[in-house]
Amino acid sequence: MSARVSVVVPAYNNAEFIEETIDSILAQTYRDFELVVADHSSTDETWSLLQPYATDPRVTLLQTPAGGGAPANWSRVTAAASGTYLKLVCGDDLIDPECLAAQVAVMEAHPGVVLSSCQRDLIDAHGKKVTSARGLAGLQGVVPGGAAARRAVTVGSNIFGEPACNLMRREALASIGGWADSQPYVIDQQTFCNLLMTGDFYALPRSLASFRLSSSQWSVDLAKQQSDQVVAFHHRLAADHPGLLSRLDLVRGDTLARAMAYVRRAAYLWLGRKMTPPEAASETASR
Repeated sequence: MSARVSVVVPAYNNAEFIEETIDSILAQTYRDFELVVADHSSTDETWSLLQPYATDPRVTLLQTPAGGGAPANWSRVTAAASGTYLKLVCGDDLIDPECLAAQVAVMEAHPGVVLSSCQRDLIDAHGKKVTSARGLAGLQGVVPGGAAARRAVTVGSNIFGEPACNLMRREALASIGGWADSQPYVIDQQTFCNLLMTGDFYALPRSLASFRLSSSQWSVDLAKQQSDQVVAFHHRLAADHPGLLSRLDLVRGDTLARAMAYVRRAAYLWLGRKMTPPEAASETASR
């Protein structure tokens, strides 16, 4: 019989953290799950570090050919899932031992809910908590899907958090064509909003996942690209679902998305200086 939940991990050059990620999944108190990991032609030791987990009957290891970026590996690992519910965890993030139990209970109690999101902590490269209980923008409990999607637009940020914060009905995800890849930097948020056009949302105000910050999130160019793609996503959502968003919603959401991108970058730069050892910072400055 298929497991009730499929946890899928699209790995790519995650050798530094992949074992910690996999261990956090296998430590779940909820036991009826399978774990599918697809390595996207990593050039580090990710694939070799995954091999010991192959002896666990819950674990399936796959390889994804090079090319196609994150959408290719996310789609590959999701296609191999068989559970009623699906959770995607990136190869350097973590989930709390109670995460699956809490979110499955919510989904089982509310058949109309297609997506459940929890809050998350932000951690540094050493696993140290930087900030806690982020996400959801004040939402709690069952929320109509359209209202949750509109809330995400009007606050200009991803209120659902990273994929590890979310549990979806797999058939609902399949019904919308899987992961949306028109704006790769917001593949998760646009997919969640598309999904919420098919059912309700459940906001679970508990921190049950951890998102790892990295230096790759600190560039000006990346901030601009991300905000441009968020704005494009807002307008595409409005065009695809007339009446969901007003012109004022779009103006407000676009303005906040652009502002928030640079606020996040400034925060990441500050955190980056805190997380960089003094000798490393000195060496970088001398180059």
